[in-house]
Amino acid sequence: MQHLRRHSIKKARGTAPSLRRFFSSEDGNQPDRRRPVVTFEDISTATYRVREGIQHTSCNYSAFLSKRMGYELFLKKDYRQMTGSFKERGARNALMLLTPEQKLRGVIAASAGTSSSSDIRQAHIDWDALLPLGNHALALAYHGRMLGIPVTCIMPTIAPLAKVKGCQELGARVILYGAHILEAKTKADEFDLVYINGFDHPNIIAGAGTMGIEILNQVPKADAIIVPVGGGGLIAGIALAVKTLNPAIQVIVRPSSSIVQCPFGKNSGVEPENCASFTAALAAGYPVDTANKPTLADGLAVPKVGANAFEVAAPLIDRMVTVSEKAIALSVLRLCELEKVVVEGGGAASLAALIDDKLPDLRGKRIVMPLCGGNIDTSVLGRVIERGMAADGRLVRFVATVPDRPGGIAGLATMLSEVGVSVKDIYHERAWLHSSVSMVQVKCVVETSSYEHGMELKARLEQAGYPILWGNEAIRMGE
Repeated sequence: MQHLRRHSIKKARGTAPSLRRFFSSEDGNQPDRRRPVVTFEDISTATYRVREGIQHTSCNYSAFLSKRMGYELFLKKDYRQMTGSFKERGARNALMLLTPEQKLRGVIAASAGTSSSSDIRQAHIDWDALLPLGNHALALAYHGRMLGIPVTCIMPTIAPLAKVKGCQELGARVILYGAHILEAKTKADEFDLVYINGFDHPNIIAGAGTMGIEILNQVPKADAIIVPVGGGGLIAGIALAVKTLNPAIQVIVRPSSSIVQCPFGKNSGVEPENCASFTAALAAGYPVDTANKPTLADGLAVPKVGANAFEVAAPLIDRMVTVSEKAIALSVLRLCELEKVVVEGGGAASLAALIDDKLPDLRGKRIVMPLCGGNIDTSVLGRVIERGMAADGRLVRFVATVPDRPGGIAGLATMLSEVGVSVKDIYHERAWLHSSVSMVQVKCVVETSSYEHGMELKARLEQAGYPILWGNEAIRMGE
């Protein structure tokens, strides 16, 4: 068995040439064209190799979502891995393929605290090398402990305590250094340890592909698989496994606001509108840098897909779609309410493609949606749920103009009570108005039971003679 194969090793930039790192094409390292980057045999042997350390997660039929959406939907619940994401598949496979000497020395991850991609870009550092590892770092830490392989995580001194403790509890050595991830990376260069790329190393891709084999065993008559795409490792592995075993299945990549018909195979992928790096790569024919904006699917926010992942996936996927932030938020909400499942934005991206109605031709078909990650901060989850409720028309914002006299606001409050909405926030404005001084504007945020319930409230307000600004109109007025 070749160890950490098909990917050249370069000395890392910096003062310590001993750090060996596996780069993608962002570092000028193109895949070895003389042989396939990853083969189906790599995936099938990885399935056997990791069988004792990876959860064989369920792929259940969702009766509630299927009825609501008009598709036959199956949920591959890989967020149930021990560290909460599919990343364990690739991490364990790559760790098990280290040489004895590499296992003894261990691996290293430079993990972010609060650094942003813009910080990295301004410093002209490759995103691939410094991508906030998150789920990958947790997976390495956990399986490093299980396999007796030392794992070191370098984090900025401002890293959240919960993240530091999480890695420590999983057995990793955590070193706090510097103010941001760039300084943490500099410290990491001092160690003679192996760095394994979180989405583009061939052994990571092969490990991710084990999910594809599981899916076909669980839903052998699936018509399509909608795969979230970040760096491309998951879609590459799943597409290779699925297309080898059943070429008729469509593989669709991460949902987006537009659909790119791929010039190659019949699979599809989905990604956020705010970071459509795979879509850009398909258009160019090779991985390119893309400007990315903040997204609820932060685990998918990779400005440039991996060279190896792209080479494997591009000939195999059928369609590439992108999804809106609103659809991602609504997907998290739907899964929470209907399936009692909590997933991160990237994990809900597959459902977002259907909510955005990007794949109408698949209505009535059997579709598998990998829920690939469930690591979301509780504070972020609360905001995402609120965003989802707003997108669903169940959290409504409006401004009503009422007489500025005793009982004026009380009359409005009485109507809200009669309609049966719950007032979440209310504020009145007198000074900065263009209307009569005898009037006051009341700004309200209310929770309704449904979109139709909100429309009932709007109709009642208009019938009562209240001048109102509704939804986006209320936001654009400048408050």
